[in-house]
Formats: sequence, C-alpha cells, structure tokens
Amino acid sequence: MEWLESLDAEAAARRTAGLRRDLHPRGAAESDPVVDLAGNDYLGLSRHPDVLAAAAASLLRFGLGATGSRLVRGSTEAHHALEDGLAGLLGFPSALVYSSGYLANLGAVRALARRDTLIVSDAHNHASIVDACRLARGTGRDGVETVVAPHADPSAVAAILAAHPGRPALVVTESVFSVDGDLAPLPDLYEVARSHGALMLVDDAHALGVLGPRGAGGVAAAGLAGAPGLAVTATLSKSLGAAGGVIAGPRPLHRQLVDTGRTFIFDTALPPAVAAGARAALELLSAGDDLRATLHDRAGRAVDRLRGEGLDVPTPAGGVVSVAAPGPDEALAWATACRDRGVAVGCFRPPSTPDGRSRLRLTVNAGLPEAAFDEALDVILKERP
Repeated sequence: MEWLESLDAEAAARRTAGLRRDLHPRGAAESDPVVDLAGNDYLGLSRHPDVLAAAAASLLRFGLGATGSRLVRGSTEAHHALEDGLAGLLGFPSALVYSSGYLANLGAVRALARRDTLIVSDAHNHASIVDACRLARGTGRDGVETVVAPHADPSAVAAILAAHPGRPALVVTESVFSVDGDLAPLPDLYEVARSHGALMLVDDAHALGVLGPRGAGGVAAAGLAGAPGLAVTATLSKSLGAAGGVIAGPRPLHRQLVDTGRTFIFDTALPPAVAAGARAALELLSAGDDLRATLHDRAGRAVDRLRGEGLDVPTPAGGVVSVAAPGPDEALAWATACRDRGVAVGCFRPPSTPDGRSRLRLTVNAGLPEAAFDEALDVILKERP
C-alpha cells in the first residue's frame, strides 16, 4: 500500500516538526473538571437555561435534523426567526443562515467575486476566507485574482487597488482577528474600498456579541452597520454558543445567495433545534452588557498578569488573548502541561498561523467562575516553557 506508506511518512515528518494534532474528547459539563480557555463560548450561553429550553422545545417539534436543504424541506420558523433577529442586530436589511461559518464565508466570497474581480485579502485572514478566495478562482468566473495584503494596512490595500484602476474589487478582512485577537482598522479600510469603488466583506465572527452596541459586532462598533457596498459574515458558534454561520447584507445579495449559492442550496440546513437555541441566545446576547463587561475585564487582567511575567501578549480587542511561544514543540508541551493540570488552552502552530509563529490562544469565557479563571492563569504561568 504505497499511498498508506506515504501518509505514514508525512505523519512522521509532522511529528518530528512538532505539528502533530490529536483529538481529546471532553466530558459533560456537570462532570468536566477542566477550566475551558480554549472554546469560543465567550458569554457562557451554550448552557444557559433559556437556550437549552428553546432548543429542547424545537427538538420535540421538528426532530433531530433538518432532513434536507433549506430549499427542499429544511426551512422552519426557527430559521426565519433567527435570520430576522440577526439582521436586526447586525443592522442590515437581510440575513441568511448557513450550517457553518466556514460555508458562509465560502458562499459570501463566491457571490461577491464577479467576473474579473480582484480580491484583496488580509494576510491574517481565517482559513475559511483563504479557501473562499481560492475557490472563487475555480467557479467559472474568469479573471478572478487574489492579492494578499499586509496585515491591517489600509495604505497597502489602497496601493493594490490603485494598481488595478477600473477593475471590480472586493476587500476581505476579519474584524477581530482569530489568531492574535487584534482589531482591523475597519473605518479606514472601508474608506479605501469605497474610494476605489470596491466592495467590502467583513468576517465578524470574533466580534459578534463582544463589541458594538448590544454586542452587534465590530462593524457596528465602527459605525458601518448597513453601510452601502458592505456585507458581513459571522459564526453562531462563538458568543451565541450554538453552531452555524450567517451572511448579512442588502436584499439583492440575499436573493443571489438563495438562487445561486452552492454552499446554501446543496447543504443540509442547520438543525431547527440549533436555530431555536441560537435565537434564544441572541436575545440574551443583545441584553448582555454585563457579560461583555466581565469578558473585557478578564481579558485585560489576563494581559496584565501575563505581560507582568515577561510574556509577549498583544493587546486584545475582544476575548482572544494570544501568548507567544518559543516554537511549535514548546507550544504543544505548554498546552499539554496545562491540560494535564485541568486547564484547556488553544495551541496554534504553523501552518495554522499566518506569520509562522507558535502561540497559545486563550479565549475568555465570561461564564466561568472568577476563582477558576484566576487559577487557570496561575497554571498557565507555572507551566510556561
């Protein structure tokens, strides 16, 4: 089996380079002793009684799965209520829910990248955006090209657009970046895009529920909610504690996605129970200023403590706290030691990191007990390389 031998050889090379990845099942919430600073449940809503009650009621009404795509039998009142709520919070005329944020990004870029479109993508964009840009070139739309712009650099984006005058263009960025948790200069990027006649797409996954009025996200915080030539994607698996993704924007984009979007048309819909639970979480998120205050306070305290011990920690815009590690082996050993002591942290290594640096990523959860959070920071510092 030559192909299996080649896979084994590649796996051995990854292990030698410190890039092995393993699956670790977690226990049920009531019996899991691990302090979770690795998941993305920023506001602690995944197990809120109102969320669970809404999901359970929908589960009894509609069953376990959606049973088909949204255009066949997969649409329920739960889906439409969730979309109405998301459109209202994000400040756009319409919203369309997907079964994952990954598929939402694939669908959004494909819909916005027309013939001959120049896509300008931030160097630190999430893998789903990278894949979306690659796929946009292979969808029969001639001339689509992607240029990777230096991270969070509006002047570089302006220079790229100026070098292609008159060409349709799409600027793509995250709002809060998933690796280091820093905030994109959204107002400046939008001004650059509009001055060159370009569209702009913002992935608000790590800002929804964390930034902006009522937790409406980074776009709303920048005063750009509903702005012309702008669309937003987000995941429902972070601050909402659910699963799925969303594209919000003008109604013609919604029509285009429903009529032609392959990642919408041919994908089984989000389970109705998840949609109902996410809708209940959306209500809690909108009223959760106290939870957001707790999250930002904890992120600030984590940075102060870690920097105070000499660690390299960028200033976070939301709940992502990135901690530099000397290398992939050290990052993996650090994360493993923390897990062995009951603290789950993210471990980011190449090729998952856009700059080739390894780091721990801590995601702050406002639902954790205060003492547990502080003790988790003690463990992280004690186990540092």
